[in-house]
Amino acid sequence: MADQPRRPRTLGDARTEAEAAFKKVTAKVAAAPPKQNAVPGIKEQVTLRIDQDVLQFFQEGGAGWQDRINEALRKAAGK
Repeated sequence: MADQPRRPRTLGDARTEAEAAFKKVTAKVAAAPPKQNAVPGIKEQVTLRIDQDVLQFFQEGGAGWQDRINEALRKAAGK
């Protein structure tokens, strides 16, 4: 078998390969934070963008419109 001439490698290629190999060996997989159990009855304040017509629909029912939105979302989530 005849020796094949080697293709010269550039410093950039070697460095890229070395960095990739190093990262592969030393990369730590981040552990997922422990899931907190949801306690019934405790509400969390969030910011939510809702279309104006949807907001008006719930607000037309008077006080308690946030609770009605929460109930609609709970029903949509299958809970």
